[in-house]
Amino acid sequence: MNRLIVLIFLFTISAAQLFGVEDYNQRLTPDEFRAKQKTFITEDVGLTTKEADAFFPIYFELQDKKKEINDQIWKLLHKGRNPQTTEEQYNDLLNKMYDLRIASDKLEKAYFQKFKGLLSSRKIYMVQRAEMRFHRKLLRGMNQKSRRKRPNDK
Repeated sequence: MNRLIVLIFLFTISAAQLFGVEDYNQRLTPDEFRAKQKTFITEDVGLTTKEADAFFPIYFELQDKKKEINDQIWKLLHKGRNPQTTEEQYNDLLNKMYDLRIASDKLEKAYFQKFKGLLSSRKIYMVQRAEMRFHRKLLRGMNQKSRRKRPNDK
């Protein structure tokens, strides 16, 4: 009887650890993702409520514009999947993709100037580092969940 209780207890603890991975779900809505990102960055950097309220609308505006550029790059990448694509067409696709990446970098530089009106350069730097940590943490959580879902993975 005692063995059964111990086994049930150990099973319960194992199951809790298995399903207790952080709440970073692969299926976050864009609003949920932004809320988690905002909370993480605000806490990690130590932004005041006033700083966060002024900073994040502009930060998310930049993210929206960068997403538009990245979507354009993905469309160009998909055009190159056609086996009939010529060398000249690949050259054109690559030039357009590089131009879009340069536009993205220029956009970030322009928003850096806007951010400087809201935060110190130190805090802007810390926001960038926090953003990377947030994405890494999110990916780790997703990877841990996907590993659990694989049956008989050796």
